[in-house]
Amino acid sequence: MTFLTELQRTQMLANGAARARGETIDPYPVVKLHTLDAGAVWLLVSLDADGDQAYGLCDAGTGFPELGAVSLSALEGVRGPQGMRIAADPHFKARQPLSAYAAEAIQDGSIND
Repeated sequence: MTFLTELQRTQMLANGAARARGETIDPYPVVKLHTLDAGAVWLLVSLDADGDQAYGLCDAGTGFPELGAVSLSALEGVRGPQGMRIAADPHFKARQPLSAYAAEAIQDGSIND
């Protein structure tokens, strides 16, 4: 199972390379992952060269969203309370840079998009 299309993977790897070079970037999220039966959401912007470690805004549904890294392979094994897998939202269109999503999520206690 993979969460990313090839286009998303390419964009996230490019953003990850920029971060690795120390560039100051604030990209729009590339992909939104979410649980279908719980309140967890991940807005991801970059991917390390290993193709597994993604960076973005992570909300495990506990009311404490934070910027950080997450392993895509680890997310593949996560199931919600009803046993449903994490899925990519095919209709997600980012409306603002990651920093703006983070500011809203920290204020609201959840990612609302």
